[in-house]
Amino acid sequence: MTAAPIVLFVCVHNAGRSQMAAGLLDRLAAGRIDVRSAGSEPADRLNPAVVAAMDEIGIDIAAAQPKLLTTDAVRAADVVITMGCGDACPVFPGKRYEDWALDDPAGQPVEVVRGIRDRIETRVRDLIARLT
Repeated sequence: MTAAPIVLFVCVHNAGRSQMAAGLLDRLAAGRIDVRSAGSEPADRLNPAVVAAMDEIGIDIAAAQPKLLTTDAVRAADVVITMGCGDACPVFPGKRYEDWALDDPAGQPVEVVRGIRDRIETRVRDLIARLT
């Protein structure tokens, strides 16, 4: 049996976009992909509007904690998807990188976060189709 590919989502605070992407990929891939997320400057907690927007679609990420991006996490990943982390993301030759340009949900009301969530879901579904 082939090991599941490892996808690492990275944003600055690991409190919004990367957490939504990880929650969506985890749910939609149903165990076929190993999902991880981290941030270059992790926040103390998740963005409450992000938690609420995900809860609306039945994905509970309330217990998730922002994590610090490490070199080892990048090395272990098959695919690294960045979401606004700029130069803080280490780059290793031979790794597959994608940069998803998405608005930052920080400070946004849940009405705005829903749109960001939905754009992430579209990209996650495309990613699953390419990886499985």
